[in-house]
Amino acid sequence: MFHLERDNFKLVFRALRNRNYRLFVSGQSISLVGTWMQQIAMSWMVYRLTGSALMLGVVGFFGQVPAFFLMPFAGVIADRHNRRRILIVTQTLAMLQAAILAALVLSGRVQVWHIIVLSIVLGVINSLDMPVRQAFTIEMVEKKEDLANAIALNSSMVNLAKLAGPSIAGIVIAVTGEGVCFLLNAVSYSAVIFSLAGMKIDVAEVKARHPRVLSGLKEGLVYAYNFMPIKYILMILGLVSLAGAPYMVLMPVFAKDIFHGGPETLGFLASMSGIGALAGTIYLAGRRSVIGLGRVIALASGVFGLAIMVFAGSRILWFSMMVACVSGFAMIIQMAAGNTILQMIVDDDKRGRVMSLYTMAFIGMAPFGSLLAGSLAAKIGAPNTLFFGGVCCITGSLVFFWKLPFIRKKIHPVYVKKGIIPEVAEGLASASGLEVLSESK
Repeated sequence: MFHLERDNFKLVFRALRNRNYRLFVSGQSISLVGTWMQQIAMSWMVYRLTGSALMLGVVGFFGQVPAFFLMPFAGVIADRHNRRRILIVTQTLAMLQAAILAALVLSGRVQVWHIIVLSIVLGVINSLDMPVRQAFTIEMVEKKEDLANAIALNSSMVNLAKLAGPSIAGIVIAVTGEGVCFLLNAVSYSAVIFSLAGMKIDVAEVKARHPRVLSGLKEGLVYAYNFMPIKYILMILGLVSLAGAPYMVLMPVFAKDIFHGGPETLGFLASMSGIGALAGTIYLAGRRSVIGLGRVIALASGVFGLAIMVFAGSRILWFSMMVACVSGFAMIIQMAAGNTILQMIVDDDKRGRVMSLYTMAFIGMAPFGSLLAGSLAAKIGAPNTLFFGGVCCITGSLVFFWKLPFIRKKIHPVYVKKGIIPEVAEGLASASGLEVLSESK
């Protein structure tokens, strides 16, 4: 029994045997706690200063909209230049942004327009950072069979931080105010910068493959559109991001106006979502194969939609915390499973561009959802807005289920080529006149 448990432990954390990835995890884990502290502190401060759900949506929109327009270009940059150096630059700039925000708040000079401008600055930085970081994962993992596990562990890091960061932020805000959260976030960036600097990456493989940015961008877009699995995975991710954005954007409204709580209540709700997400990433990290992840994406999208509909109708705090846990579980599984499939099937020379489209679908659609959520909440109320978003997510999951057989047929040859499905199975299927579907097991 002990031997079995030890083997399972090694299976879940097998990507950590790669030195560069261990360094990344150690630094990024610290930095992400600070990031979540800043996110919670900023949303609470905006609502405290304005009392407006619409302003929550406006700030969320301006903070994330650069991703929609800039990430495709960032993908071309990721395919042409040294990804580690880019990440060191972006993390340093993000540190400066957090430090400036902390100085404004601690000096008592902060105004809403400051928050909007600095949110735009961070959005521009993240537009380059996120797709490069996604594409950089494969460079940190020397043992390519550990790639899927590394992607799941990346999500685990985010959600461990999502568990710790909001809870810490709620306490810090209650005791000292929002400014200290921003200051701690600025300091936390030093951990990931040092970890990136300590990596040993084979830079010989990094070369300029695309002499022109626009031609490289067009090539990536055509490739993603014409390959059905990539196209439909990006579409379901974008829809859930757009429709599910009200869930986090309107969380301060639920915490303050519906549950009559303070920043601690907001922190607890966000942390329960983090607990569910962490459980989801552990589930994915323990999977031995990517086989079946298409079905997982469809199911998780539907469960997430149902969960936020139930959350919208709940008026009991402890029950809403449980539902937040379920929604976090479903949301991260849908996102991480899509990431894993894309990383497995994409051509290496187009990885940066496809992953930029992935981050654009998941992050870039969120600002439009934030703005829409704030506008609708001001007219029909936060609960009704969230309920409508849940209906959209369920509808999207049903459409993805309908398209799943066609997606499987397209993915199957790629899995065979990369050895994920043994070629002997392909040969037997061809000889017998039967078609093996990659996700039918």
